[in-house]
Amino acid sequence: MLDKITILGGLDKNGMPEKVQRLEIAAGEVLAAVGPTGSGKTQLISDIEQYAEEETLTGRSVLINNQPVNKNKDKRSLRYLIAQVSQNMNFVIDMSIEEFLLMHAQVRGIREPARTIEEVLAITNHLSGEPVTFSTNLTQLSGGQSRALMVADVAIISNAPVVLIDEIENAGIDRLQALEILTGQGKIVLVVSHDPTLMLMAGQRVVMKNGGMEKICRTTPKERKILEDLVRVEKQVAGLREHLRRGKSIGLDDNREEDNEKERLVLWQKF
Repeated sequence: MLDKITILGGLDKNGMPEKVQRLEIAAGEVLAAVGPTGSGKTQLISDIEQYAEEETLTGRSVLINNQPVNKNKDKRSLRYLIAQVSQNMNFVIDMSIEEFLLMHAQVRGIREPARTIEEVLAITNHLSGEPVTFSTNLTQLSGGQSRALMVADVAIISNAPVVLIDEIENAGIDRLQALEILTGQGKIVLVVSHDPTLMLMAGQRVVMKNGGMEKICRTTPKERKILEDLVRVEKQVAGLREHLRRGKSIGLDDNREEDNEKERLVLWQKF
């Protein structure tokens, strides 16, 4: 059972010790890796994915339940420890969604695969918007549909307790719902993001600078209030986006500017 993972700091791009020398993430927690492009966010994910033991460019080490990876009692289980969802994810396997999900469910030893893959399909369509069916071929999926399927697969079928998410705000799916679904499974979630809403949904965030872990910030009560406002606006924008994507118009008359303004306010509040 995975209780937590720990990242022991190494060196930044200048060869100087990272200011954060110990970063812990417990089961059920969300950590956001933030910072400008090139600050080292992706390398941090890579170090965790590789179970680094001071052999990577950063010299970091990853501990599993306070133990070095080479002292893990069952090293074979490590290959199932981490799952990753990135913004660039497309299938090249020529098989249907049903065949793929059943195959994965069998590998994972799922007892009721038929019921499980039904749940995965439902979550996939909830996240992506444009529905798919079991008969849809994996190669026909759009980028957003592929990532929605992988989020649902990771949440329901995969027993990986650690999920790494790389810039899911650009994935073309309902990213807030995706994060809520993943964290609802009690997994450790590390999100690399430039999106303030996703950053504040995390309990803590590690600020990256010049390839090193610069600072750890815990989400404050004031930030959580701001998050509530951001989520409310996100839902309004999402509703308006779906309204337009379905071919509907807002129905405003440009010749009645005063009335138009009232209609805008009503429509905005509606969504």
